[in-house]
Amino acid sequence: MNPVNKSLRISIIGPAHPLRGGLASFNERMARAFMSEGHTVNIYTFSLQYPGFLFPGTTQYSSEPAPSDLDIRVCINSVNPLNWLRVGRKLKREKPDLIIVRYWLPFMGPCLGTILRLATGNGHTKIVCIADNIIPHEKRPGDTAFTRYFVKPVDAFITMSEKVLKDLSLFSGKPARYIAHPLYDNFGEPVSQLEARKTLGIAADDYVFLFFGFIRRYKGLDILLDAFAALLKKADEARRPNIKLLVAGEFYEDKSAYEQQIQSLQISNNLVLRTEFIPDSAVRLYLCAADAVVQPYRQATQSGVTPLAYHFNIPMIVTNVGGLPAMVPEGRVGLIAEPNAVDLSNKMARMMETGKEHFLPFMEEEKKKYSWSALVQAITGLAFQNKQ
Repeated sequence: MNPVNKSLRISIIGPAHPLRGGLASFNERMARAFMSEGHTVNIYTFSLQYPGFLFPGTTQYSSEPAPSDLDIRVCINSVNPLNWLRVGRKLKREKPDLIIVRYWLPFMGPCLGTILRLATGNGHTKIVCIADNIIPHEKRPGDTAFTRYFVKPVDAFITMSEKVLKDLSLFSGKPARYIAHPLYDNFGEPVSQLEARKTLGIAADDYVFLFFGFIRRYKGLDILLDAFAALLKKADEARRPNIKLLVAGEFYEDKSAYEQQIQSLQISNNLVLRTEFIPDSAVRLYLCAADAVVQPYRQATQSGVTPLAYHFNIPMIVTNVGGLPAMVPEGRVGLIAEPNAVDLSNKMARMMETGKEHFLPFMEEEKKKYSWSALVQAITGLAFQNKQ
């Protein structure tokens, strides 16, 4: 029997509760997608994910309750080789049909590469990697060697941008496919804009641009602040006080440069700063409060913010970098800007003039492409494509 057509025993290796963030949310949602198709799934996550010097936020851990429907095993220590041996040998004994492993940072290469080498010693388990990044945004010594070590035991790869697929070709010739990031539909149903704004303390008649997610230089918040200041200067004087930029996300770098920029630009009265980690239970409030999401990135592979905006029907402005434009057809679900303040400001003005309602029918149609079922089928197809 073709393994694709039977119930599989699947282990996912990557972040999950009690860890927080986009990777954890994705892995938990992906586990449910496999379970809904009749497969048995567990998640091997980290007891220690990052040493302190690699994690610039306040905490790596979620304040949300643990999901009761998932088998999550908190057992991987990313810096302890003896732990890697124990986990790898355990997976070897358990003989899952399929291991799905996330790869997003070369630092994880030695840990994950060692676990996978041991796990596949059973001669049975197939390994598919979901590669979020192959060449990291912020480079460190050892990146290339760590990635080469990691990819060797992997049987096939899924990437969520064409750029990562191209980068992967420098490290592996194994089967690989690009599959667009599925929609995040695990943060609850949309609420009305009025309700969201009332909860967040934002006026009902404001026009709100949203920057969402952790703050690092490559994400271009400084470009957005300059663009927003230019937009305010161009706006009609009567409307100017009602244009707001909502910044929702934790600083992953020194915030002093941003504070100085805001002071210099004199835009603080038009900013709503919620610069702390946004828990899963509050995500929908920030998306639903917005008229448009802005992703002003300097560089990118793909972004988890785009499928969030799709799910909550919020049009987007994205910069013309990496895989961002591929999911945002110009003029249909959003606008594409060059990664500079002048063009971004112009696109923000155009978004206001066009109005949110223009984009909604196109978004409803476009987001049908981004299903979790498509990802499930792609992963199992790659893993067992040579099996009869």
